Amino acid sequence: MRAFASWGLSLSIATYGLLHFITYFYTHSYLLSILSISGIGIMAFSIIILSVKKLKMPLSLLIVGFAVLYYSGTPIMEGIHKGFLEMRNMVGLLIVVPLISWVLREEPYIEAIVGYGNKLLITSRKFYFGIISFTQVVAYFLLFGSIQIVYHFVDEVLKKKKGEAWENFKGTALLRGFALSTMWVISIPSFVFVVEVMDASLIISILQGFGMSIIGIFIALIFSHFEEKKYGVDLTAGLESEFAEVMRSNKYNDKYMKQDFIEFVILFFTLFGSIFIIQAFVDIELLVLIPLAVISWIFIYYMYKKRVYKLWKQVKEHVKDDIIYESYQLCVMLGAGMMIFSLIQTDFASMVVDGIYGLQATIPFINLLYFLPFIVIVLGFFGLGPLTVMALVGGILGSLNLPYPPEIIVLTVTSGSAISILLSPLIMSVITLSGANGLNGFKNGIGFNWKYAIALYVVVQVYVQLMIA
Repeated sequence: MRAFASWGLSLSIATYGLLHFITYFYTHSYLLSILSISGIGIMAFSIIILSVKKLKMPLSLLIVGFAVLYYSGTPIMEGIHKGFLEMRNMVGLLIVVPLISWVLREEPYIEAIVGYGNKLLITSRKFYFGIISFTQVVAYFLLFGSIQIVYHFVDEVLKKKKGEAWENFKGTALLRGFALSTMWVISIPSFVFVVEVMDASLIISILQGFGMSIIGIFIALIFSHFEEKKYGVDLTAGLESEFAEVMRSNKYNDKYMKQDFIEFVILFFTLFGSIFIIQAFVDIELLVLIPLAVISWIFIYYMYKKRVYKLWKQVKEHVKDDIIYESYQLCVMLGAGMMIFSLIQTDFASMVVDGIYGLQATIPFINLLYFLPFIVIVLGFFGLGPLTVMALVGGILGSLNLPYPPEIIVLTVTSGSAISILLSPLIMSVITLSGANGLNGFKNGIGFNWKYAIALYVVVQVYVQLMIA
């Protein structure tokens, strides 16, 4: 039974992804029906494989969606059909974006960057800056997997350095780096989703988020300085001794190191740039454009490397064995889609707008933008990851006519996402870090980052309130 369910889940996910892109360019009612049935298949087979207990989040969203559909008087079959299509763009994105990691694993790119930059990272502040910046670059390729990968390489360099001071140093740099990436990195699904639903300018949203990321890095460096003083450990002296040993044992040829470093930089900018170039000339939704650009980018890379045979092997293995590991996130998006579609059938949006205007009439100096980050943060402490929260909050915000520039709303919501990643012990980023360094989630999250999270909120709000004043 389990083997059949695994086969059915792989087929359902592959069918959903393929038909999503086909029906985007060629709309046909029959194909849309199959697309919706594939979504039902993803949910049904996931329940068999993962169990109801592990899928309580997406099933809860699904049940709430059904309840609201019943309340609104919408025919259930129509609600199921359209509800499972509501988040199709996000499902398509989630199926494709993880494939970027194939390219990153083809060559020792990360080793090349670490080796090439070691002379620039010799002090504790420079090394901290390097980790927090590098994590954001790797997040472009590996999403939250960047935390585990970068931690592994940092730990290899500092393998003899143990204790809370060193884990604070490594862990805060990684977590803050990844959190900041959610405010500007185009391959982060939560970021690109809210840009799309708010119909915001991509370039402005990225530049705005990137600017906040730079400010966030420098704030993190200040906090790191005081954290080092608090622990009373000379991190720079420890780094110098460890780097000296790493360089003595390094067998990586300088010629290949430089070549791989340059290749990585080219890969980053070709992926980043191709999306902007295509968007400038082709009228395609961003959530569809990005996965198509990623697929083309991966194919061109394997063509250039003359490894198309390996790409075909990767695809077969992925569809057969690996694609089922994406089922939880896909079920969350399908459940969120059902809930969002059902809410659209009610007067929920107008009630929210009336509530906002009523609040502003009561407290004139308070506006929605002060509260938006806290919606994301609070939901994060209930175990809802940034993507799930963004799907719910963004889907609702997209139906409201708010009197603020969409790019400002994007920054406000993504700042809440960043803070949630920094603090919540129930979100995958903190769980991943805790699994790597052995500290509990509360220590890695709230314990190490609550002051930094407050500073980040204040900085973003100062900018946001000045922009709408």
